[in-house]
Amino acid sequence: MDSFLKNLIKFCLFLAVSVFLFWLVYRDQDWDELMTVLKEDVNYTWVVIACVLGIASHVSRALRWQLLAASMGYKIRFWNSFMGIMIGYFANLAIPRMGEFTRCAVVSKYEKVPFSNLLGSVVTERVIDILILFVLTLVVVMTQFKQVVVFLKNNPEIKTNTEHLFHSSWILLVIGLICVLAFLFWTFFLKQRLQGRICSFLTGLKDGLLAVKDVRNKGVFIFYSLFIWLMYFLMFYVCFFCFEFSSHLGMLVALTCFVLGSYGMIAPVQGGVGAWHFMVIASLLIYIPHTPEMQEMAKIFALLTHSSMTLLYFIVGVVCVIALPLYNKDFTN
Repeated sequence: MDSFLKNLIKFCLFLAVSVFLFWLVYRDQDWDELMTVLKEDVNYTWVVIACVLGIASHVSRALRWQLLAASMGYKIRFWNSFMGIMIGYFANLAIPRMGEFTRCAVVSKYEKVPFSNLLGSVVTERVIDILILFVLTLVVVMTQFKQVVVFLKNNPEIKTNTEHLFHSSWILLVIGLICVLAFLFWTFFLKQRLQGRICSFLTGLKDGLLAVKDVRNKGVFIFYSLFIWLMYFLMFYVCFFCFEFSSHLGMLVALTCFVLGSYGMIAPVQGGVGAWHFMVIASLLIYIPHTPEMQEMAKIFALLTHSSMTLLYFIVGVVCVIALPLYNKDFTN
């Protein structure tokens, strides 16, 4: 089976899951009412501001990636770093987590940096992002404990599924079986053929993972990391001002919805479609009256916010796909 067919199958499977989740959330939506609200009751100035904040976060991510690469002895031009990241987000709209590999591949091509080193640096980035999300989660739990309890009570399937994930004997059996098969496959088929290549790849991956300890200006690196998440949060928060019903909700409410929505983005679906909407809607309903009108507005808020960011990634991603080879034309000749 060639790579194109494999990717096509993956795309179709993840798309089917996304469509199903989206249908579950919006199956009772009155679409005529939704269009009326979007035309008459939305202040789109805040959507534009959210997009600007989103771009600022990705600029900071590109600068941070440059620092990681420099700590390994490689210099990445800013525009290649930025466009690689945006192409990665664009790729995630097709296949979840594909963006991490895509951005490393395109930057490796134009900057002549080993793919494994770049991938290791991206894994380091993800670890840092998870740590920051964990800290934000603690802030939400400490300041909004009662609301988090209400959220779990209103959505018992989240707690149940999480417990099943960690206690299921089937999960442990599958993980163990995969490890055994991987060991056998390596021992009897790949060890002699690919040992040199794999060792080289793993060495580069390790160098990328450990690159953070050799970053020269750690203060700037920390600033970039915090700034990325500040912009992520503000990008979400300013969307509260798009609607009258949410404009009075405070920053802690926004932080709660933002953090819970971030866990929805982890779901293996394109761009968090469906999962992100569910988490944001459910968290909003903790703070607003449980009337049919407010429930509909929460759904519209989630749809507008997510669609705006998705459209941003799509447009900027397409532009970067076109611009990247043109930008590097003078450097490759």
